Amino acid sequence: MSEPDPLTQRFEAHRDHLRAVALRMLGSTQQADDAVQQAWLRFNSTDASTVDNLGGWLTTVVARICLDVLRARAAKPEAPLDEAPESLTETSPEDEAILADSVGLALLVVLDTLAPAERLAFVLHDLFAVPFEEIAPIVGRTPAAARQLASRARRRLQTDQIASNASAATQREVVAAFLAASRQGDFAGLLRLLDPEVVLRADPTVVGFGASAEARGPEAVAQTFAGRAEAARLTLIDGLAGAVWSVGGRPRVVFSFTVRDGRVVGIDLLGDPVTLEALELEPLRQ
Repeated sequence: MSEPDPLTQRFEAHRDHLRAVALRMLGSTQQADDAVQQAWLRFNSTDASTVDNLGGWLTTVVARICLDVLRARAAKPEAPLDEAPESLTETSPEDEAILADSVGLALLVVLDTLAPAERLAFVLHDLFAVPFEEIAPIVGRTPAAARQLASRARRRLQTDQIASNASAATQREVVAAFLAASRQGDFAGLLRLLDPEVVLRADPTVVGFGASAEARGPEAVAQTFAGRAEAARLTLIDGLAGAVWSVGGRPRVVFSFTVRDGRVVGIDLLGDPVTLEALELEPLRQ
């Protein structure tokens, strides 16, 4: 087998880093891979001898591609349920490793609530230590404005991340009651279990299945679930009660609950295959 050409070798030396950036920027394995592939095509058509800092140059290219994807995603209407993809992207050990040291599964969902430029500034600076002087031209702002974007994103994330204070037993009791009320279409029962500030979020994969990216308030969340959780099964998710929807024995969507003071304050719908592979799931009797 012939050795890769020098140009390919130079790019491959940065591939893992570029995928890590794209995955945190986009929250989707397939879109991250597409972004890296686009970066390769641009690199392959560029005179690499003119690039002094190849790693920084490639990171900038991937960041610009991801920013375009995020902006297109924000402008695109949600896909109807009957257009959901037939299958999910296969995962690999490398994919699991990328998210293993990430900032947390819930944060990946919260990131989807940020404006594209805010998400880019936060991810590049806070997760990959890219200076604001390098972020500024990507988002078309001054370094000071880029700093403000990251700061605004940081405040939003800190505000939206509410910690659970429920014991494992209370968590299981509340989640089981929630699923029962959902299956029975018990709207009033769901309202009693939801905190006034409850937030429901879905990652891009679940949005592709037809879910809304976000719903806030008891009535909006109750309307989303009333009569619609027949296939979800009570499951321990990394040791805490939640729910899983599976097809053919394979998890497709994980329902991660945050319970505080006996009520549900947050529900994260996770469908990205890399994220699901990183979770420890144990079915429970209902």
